[in-house]
Amino acid sequence: MQFNATNQALTELNTDCLVAFVGAEGELSPVTQQIDQAAGGLISRITEQEDFTGKQSQTLLLPFAEGLSAKRLLLVGTGKSEELTDNKFRSLVAAIIGAVKGLKVTSLALSLDDVALKDDRSNGWKARLLAENTETSLYVFDQMKSKEADPISLDSITVSTQDQDAVASGLAVGQATGQGMNVTRNLGNLPGNVCTPVFLAEQAEILVEDCDEMSLTVLNEDQMSELGMNSMLSVGQGSVQPSRLVVVEYRGAGDEQPHVLVGKGVTFDTGGISLKPGAGMDEMKFDMCGAASVMGVLQMLKALKPAINVVGVVAAVENMPAGNATKPGDIVTTMSGKTVEILNTDAEGRLVLCDALTYIERYNPATVVDIATLTGACIIGLGHHATGLLANDDDLAAELLEAGIYAADRAWHLPLWSEYQQQLDSNFADIANIGGRPAGTITAACFLSRFTEDYRWAHLDIAGTAWHSGGKDKGATGRPVPLLTQYLLSKASDGNYQL
Repeated sequence: MQFNATNQALTELNTDCLVAFVGAEGELSPVTQQIDQAAGGLISRITEQEDFTGKQSQTLLLPFAEGLSAKRLLLVGTGKSEELTDNKFRSLVAAIIGAVKGLKVTSLALSLDDVALKDDRSNGWKARLLAENTETSLYVFDQMKSKEADPISLDSITVSTQDQDAVASGLAVGQATGQGMNVTRNLGNLPGNVCTPVFLAEQAEILVEDCDEMSLTVLNEDQMSELGMNSMLSVGQGSVQPSRLVVVEYRGAGDEQPHVLVGKGVTFDTGGISLKPGAGMDEMKFDMCGAASVMGVLQMLKALKPAINVVGVVAAVENMPAGNATKPGDIVTTMSGKTVEILNTDAEGRLVLCDALTYIERYNPATVVDIATLTGACIIGLGHHATGLLANDDDLAAELLEAGIYAADRAWHLPLWSEYQQQLDSNFADIANIGGRPAGTITAACFLSRFTEDYRWAHLDIAGTAWHSGGKDKGATGRPVPLLTQYLLSKASDGNYQL
């Protein structure tokens, strides 16, 4: 997809389809008034007849419009500006793409300058969401089907604006974010017999091979064993698929301390000996979406090359029952030296992450964010709209919350109070891997906090936001790539992408 910013008037652009935005009750913005005038009052006549009322995401495609250089005219409703939230703007973009992607439309042109949202958003921000959601709206997963989906004709979008530099920057960030989300979705949607720990390591190798700013380290099981990563290894020991710790370093800012992302990469989670129910177990291929989101963010960094240092860690295992699998009651010694009583082998994500979080101490990180489909309790508490956020540093938590709001990829801050820690007490080891039913998301983060005392750390529980269950929308979402993208770009020292 090619995105362009121009200061040329919309009415002068030669394009397959011109987009005109119409507000509530047929209100025409200044840009749409210009289009209407060039088209001989066509839009006004349509709104006067109330064939098109301008409600949010309503569309009406006109196959021709005399007086315009465009071949087609697409009317798109924005509704009342005070009701057009960030997420509804996402839906607006999806409606535009949905109206044309099945047609022989190769080019699209529009202006966002006078599209007003509930929260005052810059033209650069609107361009960012336009490009991001165009990429995700055009996404098709057909890799495992015998017949590919019909090709989509749309290959370019031009944005007419009086704010050309900001819009061009926004389009670049949005496209890189959307492409990163699609990398995450592709990895998440692949079945567990294809997307194995070794496969994830191979994908990281492909990612870095043509990027001078990136380097790759992959630890095999013997190397992890030498480091004492017995907790992570205990999760994968029942599987024939070997575990891998994948570390990608992106260096865009010299000797600055890196920001570290650690992704849970359980490529399939049966629960192990603490076996999950059979119904819906196919969706446990999505238990590596934390790792997939790290890969998506790395793809974004590769495209934009911001001035920041980032370490992306993929902790990849498969959790299977077997004669040699970890049993409830087993005790392992983590890389940190702490011992863990494994009361439930289906609380495996924290066992994987704790060793990875110890490993990354060697990078002297500025901040650390782990991303994991960690607890079903997070879905009970927050549903599927907000990612759970817990942290040992309130300033870091606030920065991530702000990034999520700005990127329309929201999180919610949960407490990490010391009172919850006692639920993890064990009679036989330093710590138990579960703390009972109450506050399951919080106690899971409490477990991780035992291994993050030496740096600023936050935990994103994406159990409710990483994928959609059932129906035509079933599949990985690509979240929280937008949140993480915004957070990292806000930390970049060049400031090139502050919209």
